[in-house]
Amino acid sequence: MHIAMIGSGYVGLVSGACLADFGHVVTCVDKDEAKIEALKRGEVPIFEPGLGDLIATNARQNRLSFTTDLASAVKAADAVFIAVGTPSRRGDGHADLTYVYEASREIAAALDGFTVIVTKSTVPVGTGDEVERIIRETAPTADFAVVSNPEFLREGAAINDFKRPDRIVVGTEDQRARDVMSEVYRPLYLNQPPILFTSRRTSELTKYAANAFLATKITFINEIADLCEKTGANVQDVARGIGLDNRIGAKFLHAGPGYGGSCFPKDTLALIKTAQDSGARIRIVETVAEVNATRKRAMAEKVIAACGGSVAGKTIALLGLAFKPNTDDMRDAPSIDIVSVLEAKGAKIRAFDPESIDQARPLMPHVTFCNEPYDCVQGADALVIVTEWDAFRALDMKRIKAALAAPVLVDLRNIYRPDEMRRLGFTYASVGRV
Repeated sequence: MHIAMIGSGYVGLVSGACLADFGHVVTCVDKDEAKIEALKRGEVPIFEPGLGDLIATNARQNRLSFTTDLASAVKAADAVFIAVGTPSRRGDGHADLTYVYEASREIAAALDGFTVIVTKSTVPVGTGDEVERIIRETAPTADFAVVSNPEFLREGAAINDFKRPDRIVVGTEDQRARDVMSEVYRPLYLNQPPILFTSRRTSELTKYAANAFLATKITFINEIADLCEKTGANVQDVARGIGLDNRIGAKFLHAGPGYGGSCFPKDTLALIKTAQDSGARIRIVETVAEVNATRKRAMAEKVIAACGGSVAGKTIALLGLAFKPNTDDMRDAPSIDIVSVLEAKGAKIRAFDPESIDQARPLMPHVTFCNEPYDCVQGADALVIVTEWDAFRALDMKRIKAALAAPVLVDLRNIYRPDEMRRLGFTYASVGRV
């Protein structure tokens, strides 16, 4: 099957490479000529474990190619996936669908024979209706169907998520489109993931509902962590105690500095706006977004408290900048707010991250970036662990203590044991544990 992937960002590249690995012939399209030329040279613009090798293998076997020529890719395709960005619209928080609608018009002008147009981008309820209207207006005689097929990829584990999904959601009531989508995902049948066929609007809302629910779980355990600190309980044990309940589950119950990334912040906000416009406010999600925004700054206050109530003139070392490990994504990362508050309080920041420093530089112009963890902590008045990279899980803590000007460790990911850190002589603070 021939597939055109419009948009060669995170979702487009992962989806395109995985579909090519299934045996489909995939053409990834992007308007950014420099990006396409880099991809042709084998240079991957994002960090995602295994993606570079997957792209190289399928490009070498002529199943995956890259182009700026949308028209030629669409004409040859049985299915055209729209995987462009849908950022929060500046000023009101709604999803900005400019790129989706622009792609729809260009696709319409190039259609040749029956084609399934698949919205892979995360879009509000009703977007598929508008995409269909735009295409019919642009190409009245075109033979096509518009389908919703949201992605459920975790950054850092996206390839495994695509190839071994919990479920595949397809929104269409067109039998021909259903047949095409079944063929697209036929290689997954051996893994037997459930394919849920729904209406298009139901599929669109399912994506937002899933992300909002996960964001709610994160925010819930973070608030429980605050209560644990006040009452002397241990949030990790609480999380295990409730996570063993099959109705709740253990995932997304890790207390920390709040959620970030490319999905949860913008998707919760877009869902809130959709609900408000529809006259059915989702007050739980509204509160989740509000609590998460304040939590990131509260983590800076935790650092200040651990430093004796002031960081003025002090040097703070941060390990981890990306919003989560195994990605270089800095979008809405908690580290941004933490750095902002600490700098406003007079601190100087040194930082290290295995992958995200290039993305962090323009966001943190006054930070001194280091090449490795021990260099980062040298002479600092406190160490703050912000992202739980594997490389930070077994640091030589005696060496860390010797390098610090003051033995202050603020562990925002609960990597280390409080009793052990105190035995080593650290002034130790974590999240939801005393």
